[in-house]
Amino acid sequence: MRLSTNTLLAVLPVFVAAHADHHLHARAQQHARQVPAAAPPPPVASAAGSSSQANVVGTTSSQVAASQSSSPAVAGTSTLPAGSSAASVAGTTSSVSSAAVPSLTVQLQATNPTAVPLASIIPGQVSAATHPLPSTAVAGSVPTFLSNAPPLPTITGLLAANYPPPDRPAPTDSPEVQQWIKEVQDTGVVIPQFSPTNGIGGCANNTAAASDASRCWWTCGGCTRSTDITECPTAMDWGLTYDDGPAFYTPNLLEYLDQEQLKATFFVVGSRVFYNWNMLQSQYMGQHQIAVHTWSHFPLTSLTNEQIIAELGWSRKIIKDVLGVTPNMMRPPYGDIDDRVRAISLAMGLTPVMWTRISPLATFDTDDFNIANGQTSVQQVIQNWENIIGNATTRNSGFIVLEHDLFEQSVEVATGYILPDALGHKNPPFKIQPVIHCLNKDMTDAYIETNNNKTNPPAFQAAVSAGIVTVTGTAAGAKSTGKSAAVTSKSTAGSLWSLAGLALGGLMTLP
Repeated sequence: MRLSTNTLLAVLPVFVAAHADHHLHARAQQHARQVPAAAPPPPVASAAGSSSQANVVGTTSSQVAASQSSSPAVAGTSTLPAGSSAASVAGTTSSVSSAAVPSLTVQLQATNPTAVPLASIIPGQVSAATHPLPSTAVAGSVPTFLSNAPPLPTITGLLAANYPPPDRPAPTDSPEVQQWIKEVQDTGVVIPQFSPTNGIGGCANNTAAASDASRCWWTCGGCTRSTDITECPTAMDWGLTYDDGPAFYTPNLLEYLDQEQLKATFFVVGSRVFYNWNMLQSQYMGQHQIAVHTWSHFPLTSLTNEQIIAELGWSRKIIKDVLGVTPNMMRPPYGDIDDRVRAISLAMGLTPVMWTRISPLATFDTDDFNIANGQTSVQQVIQNWENIIGNATTRNSGFIVLEHDLFEQSVEVATGYILPDALGHKNPPFKIQPVIHCLNKDMTDAYIETNNNKTNPPAFQAAVSAGIVTVTGTAAGAKSTGKSAAVTSKSTAGSLWSLAGLALGGLMTLP
């Protein structure tokens, strides 16, 4: 469903919510959420092994407190819990108490019979036991599902001295980072001369950057380039992604994915791989796609060129150390990317993967991350999901949703409610798969060492050919196009989206 600009601006306070990382020293970030679908999906048969047609109302394992709109959002429409103000969703740090949410019925196609009751998925909940890994990777094993892939490295432990400190931007003076800086320079890439954004205050505190259409800043307006992956090309295809792991409850998610024979793309944080390298090996050998989500999860546009290189480089390196292969896709934390970050990422062989945005102010983001910190209730996450699924079924192309495996609450809502509901949707069914597969590519094309460069040109080469980045002189593996599309916006749409992002103003706060 597509709404008019006036409608989107009118409902903005309802749909913008926080996406924060406070416990890991990152600062609060906000961006657009989801709008209600034009109509709820019709009832269909349930998935095997799941409870069907869950008519749910918020206090038991088969109940969800949420509302479902049956018509397009208009001025004055609200899906906020009773007792919550627009400001509490649109940018303050006040918690959304599940006790304050009314029992408003929404119908899920199916739920997991063993799901944790929604009333128990709250901030500060008593932690349940984690499940063992579904399988343990064996050193030296050859991933037979990847042609020409090297054997899995033998690891007895990773040395902290060989990597930067966790959860903070990596230093740029190490020999490794200096080498990566030289490699980027050697590509001949022209990096746009944009100053780093101010990490505090969001669009309202970065008015020049937010209104500069040539910057193509996704955070303030949703601008993308043709090299950004934002959706799956085929209708009803869902590129399943999880960010911020590997983490304590990732094995629980892996167990459910294995049970339902589902594969996903995991955007992993390098410093978390250090502590959970065995999980990463299990994810990889389980035929899930592994991709880069930086070293410390800081917003990339707020960093210098050298820091961006360090963030991507260290994450890329530790994944290679653990798996023997290097991902060729990345997702910027918080979706915080502009043409400066794009140019560096592409020069490092990494294609940006975002999540689907249907307007400047509405994205396919469940906001599951914020259950743990109290900024979003699980009931609102279920409502967000219902809005996403309603919009997804009306699209001419597929979609990508933002979800996370960092916290117990996010994993519980995914395995107990979101995934079972999607699997229960049979008319028509969703095709749930990793991003690489939803792009109609083989898993070998997800890694630099196994990629077929003839049929799937490397990220930087493709970007140069598309005119998204410019090179100078005789760059390695690329020719100068003589034009600077990275600085010249695809204009009218880019300008409108940047202005819409600027209109978000004080409702957005960068990390």
